[in-house]
Amino acid sequence: MSNFEVRIMTLEDYEQIYELWMGIHGFGIRSIDDSKEGVERFLKRNPTTSMVAVADGHIVGSILCGHDGRRGCFYHVCVHEDYRKQGIGKTMAVACMRALQKEQINKVSLIAFKSNEIGNHFWKEEGWTFREDLNYYDFTLNEDNITEFNK
Repeated sequence: MSNFEVRIMTLEDYEQIYELWMGIHGFGIRSIDDSKEGVERFLKRNPTTSMVAVADGHIVGSILCGHDGRRGCFYHVCVHEDYRKQGIGKTMAVACMRALQKEQINKVSLIAFKSNEIGNHFWKEEGWTFREDLNYYDFTLNEDNITEFNK
């Protein structure tokens, strides 16, 4: 078990975060949204709500977290495989939720791929509600924003 610190994400963290994302099996990376410029845009809109976990001098977990003034949303929640089951994911999620509460956001949601068994198990164990009463839709506005999944 290692010691870790959770703090607000900055753009200077991007290279380590991207390296973390690329090392996680099945992780989906969008060509535009997850570029350094895309993350910079996101952090400018949400400067205090995204978090990273640092252990042994490296970023070992991250959550992109933002809101639209009404509801918060978590994106790309991940913890390096070697650091899982140490409370890092939960600590980051709580830090993000507290940051959202400071901005008077009262509800937060996330999307987990059905094939993400580890993530789905984690969210259910943490008391998040699996919604069966709605359908999720999206519409692509930029066909160049391709998602590629790590193998």
